[in-house]
Amino acid sequence: MPVVQPALAPPRIVARDAPDGSLILKSEMELEPYEASLGLLLRHWARETPDRVFLAERGPDGNWIELTWGEAGRKANSVAQALLDRGLGPDRPVLILSGNAIDHALLTLGGFLAGVPVVPVSPAYSLMSADFGKVKHIAALVKPGLVYASDAGPFGGVLSAVDFGGAELVLSSHGAGATPFAELLDTTPSMDVEDALASVTPDSVAKILFTSGSTAMPKGVINTHGMLCANQQSLAQIWPFTSGTPPVLVDWLPWNHTFGGNHNFNLILKRGGTLYIDAGRPAPPLMPITVRNLTEIAPTIYFNVPAGYGALLPFLERDEALRAKFFERLDLIFYAAAALPQDLWTRLEAVAREARGEPVMMTSSWGLTETSPLATAAHFPIDRAGVIGVPVPGVELKLVPVEGKLEMRVKGPNVTPGYLGQPDLTAKAFDEDGWYRTGDAGKLEDPDDPNQGVVFDGRVVEDFKLLTGTFVSVGNLRVKALAAASPLLMDAVVCGHDRDYVGLLAWLNLGAAREIAEEPDGELDALVGSPKIHAFVRERIRAYNEQHPGSSTRVERVVLLAEPPSLDANEITDKGYVNQRAALERRSAFVDGLFDAQPGAEVIICP
Repeated sequence: MPVVQPALAPPRIVARDAPDGSLILKSEMELEPYEASLGLLLRHWARETPDRVFLAERGPDGNWIELTWGEAGRKANSVAQALLDRGLGPDRPVLILSGNAIDHALLTLGGFLAGVPVVPVSPAYSLMSADFGKVKHIAALVKPGLVYASDAGPFGGVLSAVDFGGAELVLSSHGAGATPFAELLDTTPSMDVEDALASVTPDSVAKILFTSGSTAMPKGVINTHGMLCANQQSLAQIWPFTSGTPPVLVDWLPWNHTFGGNHNFNLILKRGGTLYIDAGRPAPPLMPITVRNLTEIAPTIYFNVPAGYGALLPFLERDEALRAKFFERLDLIFYAAAALPQDLWTRLEAVAREARGEPVMMTSSWGLTETSPLATAAHFPIDRAGVIGVPVPGVELKLVPVEGKLEMRVKGPNVTPGYLGQPDLTAKAFDEDGWYRTGDAGKLEDPDDPNQGVVFDGRVVEDFKLLTGTFVSVGNLRVKALAAASPLLMDAVVCGHDRDYVGLLAWLNLGAAREIAEEPDGELDALVGSPKIHAFVRERIRAYNEQHPGSSTRVERVVLLAEPPSLDANEITDKGYVNQRAALERRSAFVDGLFDAQPGAEVIICP
């Protein structure tokens, strides 16, 4: 059955060989002119569609609180004036500790208008950390002039433990010694805001986004207005359907990450759409929130990470009302941030057919915080996970031979100028010809036709060799193994560097584990040792091994972990993406046990 496809620009990719043996890919579609700053986008829609809903969030009573474009424009002007009155600017930015919310958005938009950089920080660094080490590191690097948190209650610990250098504290919920956010909203704008907006150029810093480090502290990626506006212009050109139908999103993806905060939020800014802020998450206690939101609001595009689709699919498969609403006007299903297991792809197609008799187009893109994030996109039909598309207009992609793979390097107006306060890291991030080194690998789907797209080929730095000298492609093996054991395994790290064979350290999906173990209230500590769970893993991985007999693709042993990935130890981001290297270093004892000549009962042997 043919997939219903929204209006997309067909790819027009040219390839040329570089003198060093690399291959350079570029779109023949020229990047059209774009806005000088994100604040101008807000002004445009506040003027053109003042009564259209821009942002919505659940209030204390459970009903939606809606903010129109006109209201957002007026309130952001007030915030901008308040920031200017406090002497904030490029060297005195705003540090935002709390998650997605209307106040968070207004503070960000006010910063865009006033030329004041905003620094959204993962709330997990404040709420799930034992020592607040990452917030301390970020505060020392950023030197904020203002620190914002939604509520003094949950954020009281970090606010009292971290030295913010005398920065003014602003809270949406009043706290002793803090400025109420309402005071910023009550500020009367003056011509100072107009002058400030006029002075914002494409080179002005819009925000600093901190990326999760491997074993080091997060790096502050400089995001300029020009980077972000150019990126949205690229997206607008390959997705012309978003012009006639302003996007409606129901989105949980955090604004301290580039996927949610740049790609999705700025898409709404660019196209004048509507964003319903989803307070849910792909975790058992919070999925009902997402389900309720999607049962009420029909998105036109749905964005998520693979873990999010894995958590949502059981609800879509058994809830007819949710399924009907979700697919009611859906143009596109989009995944990014990690590879989507093929079984999730197949299940999404199946529920789409059940809901409306035809599949919905599924697509992906690839990029990093340093590329705003869009570098490649599959703006053409694809029939399987793994294809990440072609370079978008204005972006060049260079495939460079490294360690037996082709590293993807990027040039374009969407690429960061560097890292805040870390010139040494900035210098290492670019090669001698000015290409940004991503560390990700890719290869052409069809070497004779670059328009067929690039296939993601894992991380160059994560891959390793077995004792035999055979290379193991970590990213590819991980996705296939998770698919084989679906829906039981939530995530895994691949082990085997300088070993005889490959093994996995894996985490359970709690809901699926309870069902398979037939223990509705089972806790992870007990479930990881359940004979039924071990039998399920053994059976599924053995079946996988029969289809993948090579030493670099088969999985000989599995150990299930009860302790979740640690944020403080950099094992995981708050999007749920596991850091392979950090997890292996922290759990070296489990790795040793996995390969022990006399394995313990916790080791599931899958020959």
